[in-house]
Amino acid sequence: MKAFDVPCPEWLRERLQQHGQRVPFSTFMDWALHDPDHGAYGSGQLHVGMSGDFVTSPSLGEDFSGLLFHQLIEWLELLAVRHPEGRLSIVDVGPGEGDLIAQLIPLLQASAAEWLPRLECVLVEINPGMQQRQRARLESVGKIPCRWVVLQELAAEPVNGIMLAHELLDALPVERLILRGGSLRRQMVTLEAFDGSEPLLRWDEDPLPLQLEAQIQKQADRDALELPPRGALDGWATEWHHSVAPWMQQAYAAMSDGMLLVVDYALESSRYYAPRRCDGTLLAYKRQQASTDVLRDAGSQDITAHLCLESVVGAASEAGWLFTGQCRQGEALLALGLAERLTALQQMPADQLAEALRRREALLRLVDPSCLGELRWFAFLRNTPTAADNGLLDSRFLREPIPREPS
Repeated sequence: MKAFDVPCPEWLRERLQQHGQRVPFSTFMDWALHDPDHGAYGSGQLHVGMSGDFVTSPSLGEDFSGLLFHQLIEWLELLAVRHPEGRLSIVDVGPGEGDLIAQLIPLLQASAAEWLPRLECVLVEINPGMQQRQRARLESVGKIPCRWVVLQELAAEPVNGIMLAHELLDALPVERLILRGGSLRRQMVTLEAFDGSEPLLRWDEDPLPLQLEAQIQKQADRDALELPPRGALDGWATEWHHSVAPWMQQAYAAMSDGMLLVVDYALESSRYYAPRRCDGTLLAYKRQQASTDVLRDAGSQDITAHLCLESVVGAASEAGWLFTGQCRQGEALLALGLAERLTALQQMPADQLAEALRRREALLRLVDPSCLGELRWFAFLRNTPTAADNGLLDSRFLREPIPREPS
């Protein structure tokens, strides 16, 4: 994560000057992404999709949502039995362009007619710029009501339903840690000027604050992490996801009953904190290009870091969630009918060949290990299952693939 001669935008320069010229990287990341006037998400500068800054699974087409729907409908069946009256909610946290909800609404209207009067879509979006685009996207999609809230508002009136966190947690602000002289230190972002020249952004370091040091030690003990890992050389650096645990707590408080599906990039701790992974996983994305220069173009590029698998599960369990399993996206989509969908594309009429090839390419990208196939699916329950649930809490995407009719 080296940064030399990185110009500092005027808005960020003023912000840093107000904070003594230097802040932890986590603060820089929060500003760069979520500042309501200048942040990449807060101002709505970033765009998701083939012609945007990066792609997500829903932005490649409707097949991803069509496969995910098989899981959602099974969960909804269970929730409808558990709660024969009252509203059922599909909560999308960090909805991006609104593609996922826009694609799910027609499927719900066609296949969940008996629950239609009880269904609602809840979009949790903290950034005004993104929310404006989501409202425009969903304005005339269908008859299922949509509303926008933040998680803290949902906690006042928790819902029964399904919460989706798709490529959300890897964009929460992270601390950057670096090994110096056998001890971990906190990486800072500083504003420096030399000989009256234009101020530039640079990396700096501080000792770990006692509170952060205690948090790292507590979670490392809980998740059996070795930090720093044995064999790590001086200068070894990584990310620390201090924001995941509070988010899991807020998500838990926002629901009375239901399921949480987290889909995100994650690595086992043995890979995440390996000595050879000497510079962490932090990346920036802009115009479909990935870069390790995360300080450049603050406010106009995405910044993301992979998650540590054990830490995600540990934070969720500590918040009260019941973890039921995880797998890679390729395995999940195969269990939900990917093979049958690919077969169906081969049977499309000849005059639809171009569309069939486009969809086939998109489906293959969803499972490509060098692309979206490396995403992990995590399933969590809000409440402990009972005998009356008849095994439906055994999530379909975690089962062995079952042949079914193409859809």
